[in-house]
Formats: sequence, structure tokens, C-alpha cells
Amino acid sequence: MMRPFRFADLGAVGALAALIAGPFAGNALAQTAPAQAAPAQPAPAQPAPQPEPAAPAQTAPKLETFGRWSTLVDEVDTGEDLRKTCAASTAFIGAGGESGVLTLIITNGDALPPDAYPSVTIAVDNKALPAGKSVAATFGDDKGRVTAKLHSDGAVNGRLSWTVDNQSKTSLALLRAMRRASVLDVSFGDAPVGSISMDGFTKAYRSLGASCGFPTADVAP
Repeated sequence: MMRPFRFADLGAVGALAALIAGPFAGNALAQTAPAQAAPAQPAPAQPAPQPEPAAPAQTAPKLETFGRWSTLVDEVDTGEDLRKTCAASTAFIGAGGESGVLTLIITNGDALPPDAYPSVTIAVDNKALPAGKSVAATFGDDKGRVTAKLHSDGAVNGRLSWTVDNQSKTSLALLRAMRRASVLDVSFGDAPVGSISMDGFTKAYRSLGASCGFPTADVAP
């Protein structure tokens, strides 16, 4: 699933600042009451402040759009290396009219293709779909289908989510089906999930490879 990037963190920082400011403002008001002067006492010696460790350098996430697909590249410079998280997603309307999102995600700290491929997650507002640790799923179109096992995860932005078990052979077959199809039909067991547009998928996948440093020719030549 797509983790919550720093867009959500910006709101949390603002709320935290307000909570911190509240007690300080109350203390300042309390200290305005008149009081008897007391003889001045020498202040005790204070230890020298220690320098704070440097926080990892962060840049704004890079966003691009390719057809119906959007990509995001999030970078954090740890001081030792540049950690990148690369994600691509597309929104869809489910078989019963529910909203959903299909997402690929990988980091350059993971095993990369051809050893392992981006994880594939589907989040959709459909509580009737089967859940559990081993959900049978089918992906494809009239030219061919790929079967895979999924496990259901926690909610993503309020939606239930399922992640494909990331076996390299199955993941490669699924990604190739996504590149080939114009519309990808998805079902969990006998329950239809939706038909998802693949317009822009090939360029989005190549962009992930260029950003996170892995070859893409085996999926999107």
C-alpha cells in the first residue's frame, strides 16, 4: 500500500505546534499577576548545550502524470545514501460503483528487478470482497489472464486494501499483463473488483525504473 507521504505530515506539524503553544501561552498569562520582589539569587551554572544530531535532508516529492497514471518519487538523504520510494497509481470505479486505487510501490533499499518487482496493492471501498491471508485473484483481459494470491491489509485512506504476494515470477507476469492490456479486469475469487484503465502504465513504469534505478525492459521494452 501507498504509505502516507509527507503531505499528511505537514498538517500534523501544524497541529503539534498549536498544542505546544497552548501551555506556554497559559504560563505567560499566569506570570502577569503581581508578586513581591525577592532578593536576587545567583543563577546556578548550566551545562553547555549539546548539539542536536543533523536530521536527514528531505526534498519535496516529485509528481508526474502519464495518461491515467500518476507517479511519485520521495527522497530522503540520510547522510550515507539517498533513499528513494517510487510509486505509481491509478484511480478506478469498482464493479459496484465503489472508488478504488491500484498502486505499485518500491524503494531503492529493496531488492530490485529482476530479483523482485514493485509490490501491487488494490484499495477499494467494497467490504463484500473476500479478505484473509490467501485470497485468489485473477487479472487480465480477453488476451490472457494471470492468477495470483493476495493478502488483505489494513485500510488505506479509509479503504480496505489487498496486496499481491510478491513472488517474482507471478509479479512479472502480472506487470506484463498490465502493460499489454488497455483495460485490466480484476476479480477476487468469483467477485468482480473492477475494470482498471492501463492508459499511461508503460510510461509510468519506465519512470519508476529511471527514478529508483532498476531495468524495465522485461516489462516495458
